[in-house]
Amino acid sequence: MAFVRAIVQACAQAGVNAAPLLQQAQIAPQEVENPAARVTAWQFERLSGLAMQALDDEALGWFSRRLPWGSYGLLARASISSPTLGVALKRWCRHHGLLTQDIALTLQAEGASATVRLQVHRPLGAFAEFCPVSVLRNIHGLACWFIDSRIALQESFFAFARPTHHDAYAVLFPGPVQFGAACSGLRFDARYLQLPLQRDEAALRQMLQRALPLTVLQYRRDRLLVQRVRTLLTADPAAAHSAEALALRLHLSPRTLHRQLKEEGTSLQGLKDEVRRERAMDLLRRTERPIKQVAHEAGFGNDKSFIRAFRGWTGLSPAEFRRQSRASGKLSIQ
Repeated sequence: MAFVRAIVQACAQAGVNAAPLLQQAQIAPQEVENPAARVTAWQFERLSGLAMQALDDEALGWFSRRLPWGSYGLLARASISSPTLGVALKRWCRHHGLLTQDIALTLQAEGASATVRLQVHRPLGAFAEFCPVSVLRNIHGLACWFIDSRIALQESFFAFARPTHHDAYAVLFPGPVQFGAACSGLRFDARYLQLPLQRDEAALRQMLQRALPLTVLQYRRDRLLVQRVRTLLTADPAAAHSAEALALRLHLSPRTLHRQLKEEGTSLQGLKDEVRRERAMDLLRRTERPIKQVAHEAGFGNDKSFIRAFRGWTGLSPAEFRRQSRASGKLSIQ
């Protein structure tokens, strides 16, 4: 809801009544000031689009000058002819500087990692959080769309203090998140930069008719092996998933599977543990299933080994984690 409040404030600064926009987005006005309230991806997409058109500003008040409707579409058009994602992102960052000099975006390859950095050149005031979050989600979503691949984030970092709603960042920027950094940015595997663009002008025209979901929802498909393995593990977290069985489905030898995962900085066992942890935490947050059932559905042979592993991950027992999640209002029983 903090991001909804930022949009409402942008409307107030421009003298635009936000009430009709909230109504069309099905957001109750009294909920805007409720720090525990949440909105759906559709609601936020709807409100953002309405506000951008009402203000004729795709930056929603962040910058010292408006970015008229269609500005970010121009950036996408300027990048669509690039041979690789790396070239496309460099063009996007460079051309963004033609729209505003309040912030500067740069792309750098540093060894095995690539980093998009956002430097602020003019105080953003009330939009010190909303601006970098939105710009970085925009560039990440577009980059994923360009190559038709989810780009897994190694790290996201932000040049502001950790907000009270920091738990939302797990949805916006999956992976490690750092606050209080020298600047804001995203870090990911540099090999994505070498992937060719999978889109053409026709696809771009179609996408621009409804581009906002790219900045709100995470792209699901990934072309790198780590994410392909994660997809198979997530589809059935309770299965054993031997290296032989996974390699067969991926059209690799088990030796090649292990070697490529190691080159991408992980291991099959590490991915299994990661998927099990995410599955277990999700079930504990959302359901009232017994701990023994959660253990089974997360891929553990018995609840004792599950409890031991869960303490290693979180420092809490599964029951303690569930109680804390419920107490903080994050638990939605299904």
